[in-house]
Amino acid sequence: MTDEHAITDGGLSAEAQAVVDKIEAENVDFLRLQFTDILGTVKNVSIPASQAEKAFTEGIYFDGSSIDGFVRIQESDMRLEPDASTFEILPWRKTEESAAGRLICDVFNTSTGEPFSGDPRGVLKDALERAADLGYDVNAAPEPEFFLFQEDEDGRATTKTNDAGGYFDMAPKDLASDVRRDIIFGLESMGFDIEASHHEVAEGQHEINFTYDDALATADNVATFRSVVRAIAAEHDLHATFMPKPIAKINGSGMHTHISLFKDGENAFHDDDDEFDLSETAKQFVAGILEHAPAVTAVCDPTVNSYKRLVPGYEAPVYVAWSDRNRSALIRKPAARTPAASRIEARFPDPSCNPYLAFAALIHAGLDGIEKGLECPEPVRENIYEFDEAKREEYGIDVLPGNLGEAIDALEEDEVIQDALGEHVYEKFVEAKRSEYDDYRVAVSQWELDRYLEKY
Repeated sequence: MTDEHAITDGGLSAEAQAVVDKIEAENVDFLRLQFTDILGTVKNVSIPASQAEKAFTEGIYFDGSSIDGFVRIQESDMRLEPDASTFEILPWRKTEESAAGRLICDVFNTSTGEPFSGDPRGVLKDALERAADLGYDVNAAPEPEFFLFQEDEDGRATTKTNDAGGYFDMAPKDLASDVRRDIIFGLESMGFDIEASHHEVAEGQHEINFTYDDALATADNVATFRSVVRAIAAEHDLHATFMPKPIAKINGSGMHTHISLFKDGENAFHDDDDEFDLSETAKQFVAGILEHAPAVTAVCDPTVNSYKRLVPGYEAPVYVAWSDRNRSALIRKPAARTPAASRIEARFPDPSCNPYLAFAALIHAGLDGIEKGLECPEPVRENIYEFDEAKREEYGIDVLPGNLGEAIDALEEDEVIQDALGEHVYEKFVEAKRSEYDDYRVAVSQWELDRYLEKY
């Protein structure tokens, strides 16, 4: 995906003109101009397709004070500038007579004409610019898991799964295979290259994998993926959720994220002479993520519910270590058939995160390891879930924050990850998450009522 904007003094760029031509050819009647707020919620401004040329040449103005974490009422005017390379037809809105299209936008401050510092997509662009200054291109490939639940008679989500399948099960246990098929068709029509799809470990849990791309395109794809999954699931009267742990005592949903750096067209993470086929650059990158893991967790696992997933015993990593063999560590080095495929897998992010901010935090943490020449610890090949506290101390293995409050505490002590987010996003993010955690702390759960109401 290019980073070239269509707005030019001389009118439409060639890329924008191609989009305008396709809009006419496909009978597109409305365009959704998409962006995300700081918390990762996809927002959009809908315009008639007849306004496409204006959107490309002038941008579309909107009230930023209505968006969580953007600006105050007295500085509310913002402008969306569409990225022409992101145009796609929405498959669930296409008929023989008409269609709706989508363009992902960057957000600009109208008073300065500069990119808005609170735009998560801009935060990721800044991270990629830092990588580029060091000579690196960043590739990423996430694995967002999700649950499919039945809806009640009023169309509201329940936590009743529509199947009793398990890992890699097939029909009749996996009753959602047809839903996944339709989701895949929808994603492919929007330019996704799907690698695989399968039922996950828990009942009602699924995973659809798409190929890696540069980190900006991949973050765009994650936002699109979540929208497509929800929309097509709804057509089957199902509710799709990316909530990390919707059901207690079963596996939660993660978003394992594979990352690699390329330099001059070569994989900077690969080294044939290394025992693990990892270069010194890769190991320093891993060391950087491990160094900043507590603060990165606040961004990659950003909800109260995230920490119901990050507990031992449910295949979610909680130990700050890396491994080339087992999945109990925070970071894994997956097997690679070719040098170009050498990569690391960060296993702790979950799909409730804002993908732009999560990727930015991971990239800045890894680059900090490279710039400081941090030494990577030895891989842990044993099952860390079986370690007691004394053995973890012997190996020097720390544990991730146990709740959102602890994760925000760690973020407030980590200047590298603060800088990764930028002052505006950092302050608004912490403000929102402190409020969320405070609300959680004073709430009385059904578990407490069941356990204590009649006992005391």
